[in-house]
Amino acid sequence: MAGPIATAGTAAPRTGAEAARDRGGYRPALSLLASLFFMWGFITVINNTLLPHLRSVFDLDYTQTTLIESVWFIAYFVASIPAAKLIERVGYQRALVTGLGIMALGTLGMILAAHRVSYAITLTALFVIASGITLLQVAANPYVAVVGPAESAPARLNLVQAFNSLGTTLAPLFGGYLILGRSASGNAAAGATLTPAERLADAQSVQLPYLIVAVVLVVLAAVIARFPLPAISGSGGITARAARAERAGLSLWRHRNLVLGVPAIFIYLIAEIGVSNLFINFVSQPEIGDLTHAQASRYLFLLWGGMMVGRFVGSYLMQRRPAETVLAGAAIGACAVMLVATFATGHLALWALISVGLFHAIMFPTIFTLGIRGLGPLTEEGAGLLIMAIAGGSLVVVQGWAADRYGLQHSFLITAACELYVLFYALWGCRTGAAARPAGA
Repeated sequence: MAGPIATAGTAAPRTGAEAARDRGGYRPALSLLASLFFMWGFITVINNTLLPHLRSVFDLDYTQTTLIESVWFIAYFVASIPAAKLIERVGYQRALVTGLGIMALGTLGMILAAHRVSYAITLTALFVIASGITLLQVAANPYVAVVGPAESAPARLNLVQAFNSLGTTLAPLFGGYLILGRSASGNAAAGATLTPAERLADAQSVQLPYLIVAVVLVVLAAVIARFPLPAISGSGGITARAARAERAGLSLWRHRNLVLGVPAIFIYLIAEIGVSNLFINFVSQPEIGDLTHAQASRYLFLLWGGMMVGRFVGSYLMQRRPAETVLAGAAIGACAVMLVATFATGHLALWALISVGLFHAIMFPTIFTLGIRGLGPLTEEGAGLLIMAIAGGSLVVVQGWAADRYGLQHSFLITAACELYVLFYALWGCRTGAAARPAGA
């Protein structure tokens, strides 16, 4: 790993980030990080394919099914601040390698869970994988935001996040073929009951996919460990000693864009995860798509494909329009199509739910970059809080409860309400005040 660009007490005419952007040195790093974004998007959406599968294997109701995803997002809440501290201690590059190693360990745990047919081991393994992804998120998102020119940070993060969406787009095809396509639950009619032998075979069908993922993660960790990433010490290349001195007189709570950005990501994640987790069950219903779970996974491919397209389009638009304006338009579109999905039936409801991916696409990376805008030496701490807010996905269990009590389709009113807060953040909440001031000023 390359050392700091400047050391304490040494005059430096340019910061590390400025030197990198002057010579275009950050572009090869962004290309490599795109593969990292791809992998954690891929693994996250494998879970969406896994959920209806586990629902059949363990005979779970919707509340228990969404609890699996809640455990995944609780890891974001638990691991985010320790991840930020680890990055301060070991640097971005070693943190990325460590995160990949933790993820590989968790995927091996999924193989053990499949062998033992254990719900408890499944939850533990998913928590470990999510903890590794949390470390990657806390390191990679602010790295992408600060390694290049500040004015293009939203467009740059949306562009790299598009490769995250490529992973989420391909994952349903991979999971549909290797998990649902090779299992009794994936090819059974909706509501069918599996025999004990079929449940055992279905549980063990996840072993090969997770073994493949574990191997890829180890290879990617080895590549990143040897790659000469541009060094970013502190935020924007400032030294660790200078960063500590500046942080001592500053307060995160004086930045409205961060304070309101944390709940914006928290609430947005409830919407995104609620849609993706319940998508296969929703479109499989007789009054919507009347599909098997294996067939429905192909439509999930379109949902995540829409997010990929939306991020490329959003990155383009943000080079010409303010990021907050594009975000407001996306929030309005998302709310509209979720209302259609809630109250319509048949293919109209199905395609309305699929289309929300286009509008959700830019929300996380745009809220993130608006949230850390102007934080300066507080960027790492602010990023840790924003990534911690991904724990909002754990409240998808509330939508599972609403689906059990009021019906799956009407539970999507929760999603529509979430879009309204994102609209509020885009129109007012993301505005930055004066530059960071001392906490006692």
